[in-house]
Amino acid sequence: MSSTNNQTKIKLMQQTVLFAGLAEESVAELAATAHFLRLDTEQTLFLKGDPGLQLFIVARGVIRISSTSDDGKETTLNLMHSGQMFGEVAVLDGQDRTANAIAHEPSELLVIERRDLMAFLDRNPEAMRRMLVAVCSRLRWISEALEDAHFLDLPRRLAKRILLLAKLFGHPHSEGGIRIALQLSQQDLAELLVVTRESVNRQLRLWESDGLMTLKGGYLVVTDIARLETIF
Repeated sequence: MSSTNNQTKIKLMQQTVLFAGLAEESVAELAATAHFLRLDTEQTLFLKGDPGLQLFIVARGVIRISSTSDDGKETTLNLMHSGQMFGEVAVLDGQDRTANAIAHEPSELLVIERRDLMAFLDRNPEAMRRMLVAVCSRLRWISEALEDAHFLDLPRRLAKRILLLAKLFGHPHSEGGIRIALQLSQQDLAELLVVTRESVNRQLRLWESDGLMTLKGGYLVVTDIARLETIF
């Protein structure tokens, strides 16, 4: 394995809460056991109920975390982007996956096997502490999402989500505003908020008529970030 390839893995790992700040030589040992995996759009990484034998870090692309009901309805729970780690819960407790993971667009992941990660954590108390921090961060995110669903109305929830997407995937648009470089349908947004597509459609049309945003080539362009922030 080339030193350049291992250095790429180390840099990617150190973007995560788990490995940030750890000595490079300790991270390098685990990086040497990891490998890259490429996925095409809509390719399944794992399904709910699959064994949790690997930890993943997104090198590029977007992974959609979702859940499916008994009658086949799917809802999007989260979108994991470059530099984010996922799959840690099942890896830690050794239980099955609690959700599905599917590539939203062509993606590349760094894969760390559970056996290698657990041995690494046993040898590195600081890494174990950081893993607990990562899990706590995930729990805080879930708690916030539940609070939003109960206490915020649709316009504020949708504004909050679009502002987050603009922060994560936004680029200046040639005609002004911020272009969210991630293709999301109204159904995708509705699933993220656990509401109907029709309600998202109505709100987006209202904001478009008010000059807050528009659709350009299948991508959402936020034309007035400041006004959108006042809604949230």
